[in-house]
Amino acid sequence: MNDIVRSGAAASTQVMPNSGVAHMVIGRDTERERVFDAVADHFDGAPSGTVDVFVDDLAQVAVRNGVDSAVTFAERLIERFRGRASRIRIGCSIEGPAELLSRVGGSMDAVRAVDPDTMAAVERLSGDDPTTFGYVRRHWVEAKRGIETCDRNYPQSKQVHAALTEPETTPRTLGATLSGLVTLGALETWGDTVGPTRYDLTAYRPERTWAVGAALEAGVSEE
Repeated sequence: MNDIVRSGAAASTQVMPNSGVAHMVIGRDTERERVFDAVADHFDGAPSGTVDVFVDDLAQVAVRNGVDSAVTFAERLIERFRGRASRIRIGCSIEGPAELLSRVGGSMDAVRAVDPDTMAAVERLSGDDPTTFGYVRRHWVEAKRGIETCDRNYPQSKQVHAALTEPETTPRTLGATLSGLVTLGALETWGDTVGPTRYDLTAYRPERTWAVGAALEAGVSEE
């Protein structure tokens, strides 16, 4: 029989002993630290590194309480349980606020999600242009950082590269990565230039970039 544990307004927790799962439903007006205290109860008596923490959808927190609140929730969760939990996984709907995906992603070790449209686009790039796909797979995080750091609206790849600190890419490999992100719908080029390609950073889509990263993390083959 399932054991149901209730802790006031904080949460209701359904414990399924045979499967080793405790499912907690958070109350709408629950204070953040009360939620963490309820989660911490499940660590009592458990050896370090044997408990996983999984948040179903952080986007719901953002919709209800704002992006700042959701980002703080994720950061505090990681701060409190990193080192104690075996894994901390935070789900976030791709349809959630783009700002949330962009801000909270920097605190994650990896990003995984399911977005069929983006997955299909990544698989097409892998088949049609495996060289560019390889650059995107290896350097999409650095390209994202360069785009978000660059203070120009319509830069060339070398100007995006110049905005990076200690980059692993070269201007050429970064340019190939940016080109791949254009193909994947995360970025656009600017006008019909005769010289080097310029990228329209005003049309940058951070939520699409995270979706691309999620598809890559999901294990699209490079072959």
